[in-house]
Amino acid sequence: MSIPFRKRGSPEVGELVVAQVKKVFDYGAYADLLEYENLEAFIPWSEVSTRYVKDIRDVIRENHVVVGKVIRVEKKLGKVQVDISIKRVLEGEKRAKILRWKRIQRAQKIVELSAKNVNKSLEEAYRCVWSVLEKEPDPLSILEEAVLRGPQILAQRGIPEDWASAVFSESQRHISIKTVKIRAIAELVCYKSDGIERIKKILSDVSNTNYGSNTKVVVYTIGAPRYRIEIEAVDYKVAEDIYNKISRFLEVQARNLEIDRFKLIHEEVEKG
Repeated sequence: MSIPFRKRGSPEVGELVVAQVKKVFDYGAYADLLEYENLEAFIPWSEVSTRYVKDIRDVIRENHVVVGKVIRVEKKLGKVQVDISIKRVLEGEKRAKILRWKRIQRAQKIVELSAKNVNKSLEEAYRCVWSVLEKEPDPLSILEEAVLRGPQILAQRGIPEDWASAVFSESQRHISIKTVKIRAIAELVCYKSDGIERIKKILSDVSNTNYGSNTKVVVYTIGAPRYRIEIEAVDYKVAEDIYNKISRFLEVQARNLEIDRFKLIHEEVEKG
C-alpha cells in the first residue's frame, strides 16, 4: 500500500490521513501513515469506534487500512508523536479520502514507471515531476488533462520537457478518458442544379468548425440524402451544447442556401 513519493514532515491536527494498522493492543493500535515518510500514529482505544467496543480487535486488525483524523501532533526530543481518531471520520469523508488516495497512488505509479522508462532515479523523478504535481489538489487530473491536450500541459506547470514527454507517454498507456458520443442524422435535399455542392458546403462547414478542445465532430454519408453527424466530448453537457449549435447552424444555412428539405434527428447517446 506504500507509494514511492511520501510527504516529508508531519500532518496537522484535523487532517485526514490514510494509515495501515501494524500492531494492535488492548489499549489501542499503532499504524503506519502511508502518505508520510517514516511516520507512525497511535490510535487510542477510545477513538476506535463511536459505540462501546469490548475488544478492539472486533473493529480493527493488523494490516487493515483505515482513514483517521489527526487529533494530536507532539514533537519530543526530535521525535514526532501523532494520535489519530477513526470514530471522528464521517463516512463521506472516508470515501472521499480513499478515492483521493487511490488517485494519488495511480499518479505516482505513472511517474515511477516514467522514470524507469528513461533510466532515471526516483530522486530525480521527485525533484523534476512529483514536486510539481504534489502541489495540485488532484495530481491525476493533471495527467488526465495531458492525455487529452498533450505534454505541453505538464511543461506549462514547470516540468522539464524531457520528463513531460516521458510522463505523457506513460499516462497514455495507463489512463483511459471516458467520453460521451452523440449521434444524429441530417436529411438534406436540394433540387437546384448545384444542390450537391450546396449540401457539401454545409456539411464541410459543420465538420471543419472548431468546437473547442477535447471535442471531435465527424460527418459522413450513410446514403444520400441522409448524413450522420457524430459528436464526441468528455462531458455530456458539452456534447449536447455542440449538437444544439450544429442544429441552429444547419437550420440557418438550409434557409440561406435554399435547401428544399432539411431535418435533423437526435439519434442516440453513447458513453465510452
